[in-house]
Amino acid sequence: MGATIIEKIVGRNIGRTDVKPGDIVTVNVDRVMIHDIFIPFVAEKFEEMGFTKLWDPDRVVLIYDHLVPASQVDDTRHFRVGNAFVEKYGMKNIHRSDGICHQLMTEAGYVKPGNIVFGTDSHTTTYGCVGAFSSGIGYTEMASILGTGTMWIKVPETIRVNIEGELPANVSSKEIILRLVVDLRADGATYQAVEFAGSTVEAMSVASRMTMSNMAVEAGAKCALFTPDEKTAAYCEIPLTEAETSLVGDADAVYARTLNYRAEDFVPVLACPSQVDNIHPVAELAGTKIDQVFLGSCTNGRLEDLQRAAAIIRGKKVAPFVKFIVTPASRKIYR
Repeated sequence: MGATIIEKIVGRNIGRTDVKPGDIVTVNVDRVMIHDIFIPFVAEKFEEMGFTKLWDPDRVVLIYDHLVPASQVDDTRHFRVGNAFVEKYGMKNIHRSDGICHQLMTEAGYVKPGNIVFGTDSHTTTYGCVGAFSSGIGYTEMASILGTGTMWIKVPETIRVNIEGELPANVSSKEIILRLVVDLRADGATYQAVEFAGSTVEAMSVASRMTMSNMAVEAGAKCALFTPDEKTAAYCEIPLTEAETSLVGDADAVYARTLNYRAEDFVPVLACPSQVDNIHPVAELAGTKIDQVFLGSCTNGRLEDLQRAAAIIRGKKVAPFVKFIVTPASRKIYR
């Protein structure tokens, strides 16, 4: 019997070849990410559990991003608690105002293909763009990992998504993932892995894959995975031989369901208030007056997003009474 990508990642981590959906297993964690909102709660719970040292300070990453800049007086408490935790337990991987946590985790080289990574944010699914099993957890689970280096999981079922063909002009991976969320609905992939494949996916940049793995959680997905390839190796700055390119869903693997799409069928769309799966073609909403535009986020703040937007608005001006905010996903992208 073949295996899905998530089954292969978990199996290799625990040294088993018979991993199947529903199994409860304890995995060895390769990396964790804590952001500024959660660090006070993680720190409190860590010491409440009786731990006196981190299982491996080098595998822990603390990123100040959600509260930067601080908008309330109490926000600075998170920085003070975080700084004290860093000093007390000898952490080295600290980022202050360097960018969005999910961008930094892959951009700074913390996550590699085949890794198992957890973070205190639901969009930790992003790192599946490089073929890692990554998922969001709460502060109690994070405190436990900091002390033990392990985490129990239930091996998820997998939804296979095949996309073939060439995307039309002005259609990006954002259109694909929004369409998938519509088809699955907001809870349609709850505690399941989503595995992307097909010629359209193979042609995508790592940045485009990041958009899809990031937003898979909007359908409830536990993780979202892409097979690592030459682009992954180049992005992660590792030899192709270390890129875990064998992390491919086998033809005889068992999937919960399989969805097939033709790239040519996708059109530009908008997610409308107030649910993420309330998607409509842009053509239906043309002419709608807007007050504010935000270009950025952990979903679409990468260089190719900024380049695409710049090409569209070049030679034009922002309309009167419209606020236009541009926030690159990291300091590196900004520069």
